[in-house]
Amino acid sequence: MAIRIEDFRMPRFREIPNMGLYLDQTIKYINQHLEPLGCMEITSSMVSNYVKKGYIKSPVRKQYDAVQIAYLFFIAVAKNVLSMESIAKMFSLMQGIYTEDVAYDYFCSELENVLSYIFGVQEDISYLGTTNSEEKDMLRSVIVAVANVIYVNDRLKSRQPEPQPEEEA
Repeated sequence: MAIRIEDFRMPRFREIPNMGLYLDQTIKYINQHLEPLGCMEITSSMVSNYVKKGYIKSPVRKQYDAVQIAYLFFIAVAKNVLSMESIAKMFSLMQGIYTEDVAYDYFCSELENVLSYIFGVQEDISYLGTTNSEEKDMLRSVIVAVANVIYVNDRLKSRQPEPQPEEEA
């Protein structure tokens, strides 16, 4: 079944629960939102490793806040095309320019924008935001790469395999 990109929407920063979600709740929340894309999932052991390696901050009283959840959304998407070291560099670059909520909301809007274009929902990629920077261009490149992976995986899933000719003995 083809992905319905017209219906796909990432939660914006202000919509992410900030009262603190336990690990299982965090995993469920992220995976529910990314499930329509078909190729992204995050597990509790992955999150624990990201915390252990310092990619995201440790939870407070075993609860994850909106900033940590936003980081996990980006990791879950970007890990399809980038190493964790490259993702950490992207975090560092973005933190030098944008607040976490602005960077995350741009990521969401750009992901939806590029997916809509690649899946043929819109004719052109819209240019979002008013600032131009190499960091923003790199983020868009990551998103384009991820969107292409999602598109190819979706199209491959929707095709029936060709019958193979029988080999002679």
